[in-house]
Amino acid sequence: HLAVVESAGIFDTSHMACVTAAGDDALALLQYCHTRDLTTLKNGKCVYGAILNNKGHVIDDAIVYRFNKTDYMICVNAGMGGAVAEQLTTHKGKFSVEIKDLSEKLGKMDIQGKNSARILAKLLENPEAVFEKMPYFSFKGHFDENSSFASQVRLKDKTPVLLSRSGYTGEFGFEIFIAPEAIVKLWNDILKAGEEFNIIACGLGARDSLRAGSVLPLSHQDIGAWTFFNHPWMFALSLNEEGTGFTKDFIGKDALTRLLPGEEDSSCAQFTYAFAGDNLRKVGAGVETEVLDKDGNNIGTVLTCATDMAIGWYKNKILSIASPDLPEDFKAKGISCGFVKVNKKLDLDAKLVLKEKKRKINVTIVNDVRPDRTARKKISNFF
Repeated sequence: HLAVVESAGIFDTSHMACVTAAGDDALALLQYCHTRDLTTLKNGKCVYGAILNNKGHVIDDAIVYRFNKTDYMICVNAGMGGAVAEQLTTHKGKFSVEIKDLSEKLGKMDIQGKNSARILAKLLENPEAVFEKMPYFSFKGHFDENSSFASQVRLKDKTPVLLSRSGYTGEFGFEIFIAPEAIVKLWNDILKAGEEFNIIACGLGARDSLRAGSVLPLSHQDIGAWTFFNHPWMFALSLNEEGTGFTKDFIGKDALTRLLPGEEDSSCAQFTYAFAGDNLRKVGAGVETEVLDKDGNNIGTVLTCATDMAIGWYKNKILSIASPDLPEDFKAKGISCGFVKVNKKLDLDAKLVLKEKKRKINVTIVNDVRPDRTARKKISNFF
């Protein structure tokens, strides 16, 4: 966790799955099956959203990559390639689209942290050209019609890769898609190239704490078999500017419409909020942990509770070890953070108690946790 915030770390994410959609009607099909409006998505850009069922529940969250107007890739979570491919195929109808599940056919690893570009530059054939005009949620590289790599991004040993910037840690970095037989060599090469930057291999525990501190959801834990609404990720929906309706039709829209302003259906209203604790102490997630309001009423459950060790409280404000101009007496002691799902609307800064058996921690509802994250910053800041 600290390596990623301070320098760089690598993650094995080959458990992630990818599905391709190719054909004249690929956009139309994805537009109907994904929550984001994809009509403005340009070549070489990607976007985060979700794939829902008719109840408005999450089948999986998914990043859609646009290669060109007829070719797309959908990156989903471990074991979900088949389910997402089935959802797309079920609703294909007369659309002219070919769906391919690439599960277990791709290697994937992520390099995250402010020194990621400097390390990766040692291994890329033409790093200056690759990094030029590569903003957050963009990518370079693609697959051909046989789902083989046909990429303008290559390593110095000529191995083609697909390189993207859509990381899940909240920090600057890259995701690398590569042929499975080439990933072990790349992993070892990156560790060697990153020695001077103290790069280390990171596990999914660090992924979990980094993404919680970045207020990012974990599918099937923070989003899942309940209505995908009233949460910190409303940007993942195709809402109009007023937030009173949707700009397109999509699977699950009718269920979500019942929760729009003026049409609220209290019988299915649930609210997900991010929280920050008073210190690093945490509780377990799940139905056995209670969420108590100021009157001691149990109002919900804890979805995620992790500890971000890169942050600390300072005079009623959260600071990060990456924050500029840190006070000399500041020390990052760690703060628990995560998400709760409750049965009533809460105000920002509302105080709650999370109770797991005899263990209790005090938390505050927040709209952000770890400050001064680097994911959205320009590559020129780091290369």
